[in-house]
Amino acid sequence: MFIEKLIKQIEHDNLRLLKKLRHRIDKVGVKLPTVEVRYKNLHVEAQCELVRGKPLPTLWNTTKSLLSGLANLPGSKQEAKISILNDVSGIIKPGRMTLLLGPPGCGKSTLLLALSGKLSHSLKVAGEITYNGYRLEEFVPQKTSAYISQYDLHTPEMTVREILDFSARFQGIGSRAEIMKEVSRREKQPGIVPDPDIDAYMKAISVKGQESTLQTDYILKILGLDICADTKVGDAIRRGISGGQKKRLTTGEMIVGPAKALFMDEISNGLDSSTTFQIVSCLQHLVHITDATALISLLQPAPETFDLFDDVILLAEGKIVYQGPRTNICKFFEECGFKCPERKGIADFLQEVISRKDQEQYWYHKQQPYSYVSVDHFIKKFKEHHIGQNLDEELSKPFDKSQSHKDALSFKSYSLSKWELFKACSTRELLLMKRNSFTYVFKSVQLVIIASITMTTFLRTRMVVDVIHSSYFMGSLFYALVILHVDGFPELSMTVSRIAVFYKQRELCFYPAWAYAIPAAILKVPLSLLESFVWTSMTYYVIGYSPEVGRFFRQFLIYFGVHLTSISMFRCIASLFQTIVASTTVGALAIMIVLLFGGFILPRPSLPSWLEWGFWLSPLTYGEIGLSLNEFLAPRWEKVMFGCSNHNNCSKGVVVGIILLLELRKQNVKLRQKFKQ
Repeated sequence: MFIEKLIKQIEHDNLRLLKKLRHRIDKVGVKLPTVEVRYKNLHVEAQCELVRGKPLPTLWNTTKSLLSGLANLPGSKQEAKISILNDVSGIIKPGRMTLLLGPPGCGKSTLLLALSGKLSHSLKVAGEITYNGYRLEEFVPQKTSAYISQYDLHTPEMTVREILDFSARFQGIGSRAEIMKEVSRREKQPGIVPDPDIDAYMKAISVKGQESTLQTDYILKILGLDICADTKVGDAIRRGISGGQKKRLTTGEMIVGPAKALFMDEISNGLDSSTTFQIVSCLQHLVHITDATALISLLQPAPETFDLFDDVILLAEGKIVYQGPRTNICKFFEECGFKCPERKGIADFLQEVISRKDQEQYWYHKQQPYSYVSVDHFIKKFKEHHIGQNLDEELSKPFDKSQSHKDALSFKSYSLSKWELFKACSTRELLLMKRNSFTYVFKSVQLVIIASITMTTFLRTRMVVDVIHSSYFMGSLFYALVILHVDGFPELSMTVSRIAVFYKQRELCFYPAWAYAIPAAILKVPLSLLESFVWTSMTYYVIGYSPEVGRFFRQFLIYFGVHLTSISMFRCIASLFQTIVASTTVGALAIMIVLLFGGFILPRPSLPSWLEWGFWLSPLTYGEIGLSLNEFLAPRWEKVMFGCSNHNNCSKGVVVGIILLLELRKQNVKLRQKFKQ
């Protein structure tokens, strides 16, 4: 592979490759786009409802809480406001690695989400966030920046390479093509001949819309995922890659794109210190050489990993205690009276010195009595420090928008055109259907077995065209509707397993909802056609329905419509309820309601007026009406239908079918007479 030629040893060859790229760009004077992120007086608040009773979610506690809520008058609900971030300000500069430190629950994830433009709309946000002087409303922050979550959400059926390829395809190439054209144009004037390997690499990663890119191979190599590139991700049931490899895949899924601002949340969870150091070292090379912007949250970085960062942001109780160069942070706390021991990691020291429980051990003014120094006191000291004053002075001067590169910010929501989005989502959906082929094959075999049993139960040699056996014909039609309707139930579990990945990628502006839903619906059409045709071709002439070919195909089309409706209904239920327990419960309830109001178990005349909506809401109603019309309007049933003068001698099924058909005929005659007049 070409990437193996460029990078043999990750530690040295990756740095050399990046330096060669930057040297070629600087040699002709091309400026790379950079992003400076500023946040000023940022305040994030959550509004929570007070829950009465014990917090354990038992059935009794939930019932008491529900009854208590119903007893309260409207508008009297008790709510509490929780401040997550409280008046924080700072600057994330390009070309510098910034470490975000703080104890759990201090607001690190909220700060990263706020800066990347992905904060939940349920939170109340005040303050200002800008990229190169532009507010978040003036561009698309989800495409300009990349947020790497601490949760590893991936499609288990796909391989590592496929996930990175699709991510690179949806994120696009950004300004790589424009930079490559400008570099090539400027090199031609003085006759500069570039390194052939570097030129080939830059051209390969600048091609838009490729299904597989060289950038994917590069990310696989530097993250150590090349050994499992063709392994499925897997989940708790299906064997796949390890937890550490999933964490690296989560990081690679976002940095494979062209984003210039990286916000990474706990990317070291599940990784050993050596692997964490290797990944952060590669990110350091990327940030320093390409002038990218990086804010990385780590809980307990090793000393060698901590030394890779340029700046540190220390967060506690939703407030920034320190923001500035890493080399000055120990001096700042020494001025406050606390000193990091020689054999103590600085990151661990910073976590403990702001803790009431662990702070005393670092007090080094032994001649003075120790007293707890609060977070607010540290913040006051920092504002009086020259680093804090320089930061406030820099924030007071607005960013000069004229200095912003034209390609630094993204003003389009999606990197691909609508047609390319549709093709990419269709390709992925087809791949997932192939990976779940066992489910579809099993369903088809199951359908063949049930159809064989149905054929022997409603055999045409035992059934004649008369009033008594007409109820058997209607029963066989209804049974077929039930089987094809229930056949779509497996869509529940398959949709639930992918719904979290869909929401994640939609929020990252990979694709809109329609690009995901429409291909999924269209690609289910051949499946519905196949299963409906298998059932119709096996049962139609064996059971002995009306022998006309036109009626055969009309029955096939009705079965197809019911099956496709069933698949869509269960996908809708899974999308609304989003968990396997809730979805299967509601799905079973939906099946019961659809069968109950389908018109066979409870005929329409038996329903009270206030329940008629259920009759017309059930998709089986339309299937049963269509199948009944198709079968009982055949010429061979004309004599039987009008020969049954006494409805008391007819079975219940025939009475329902014949009365329904007679009413429909009367309505058609009235409509025809009305139009003739």
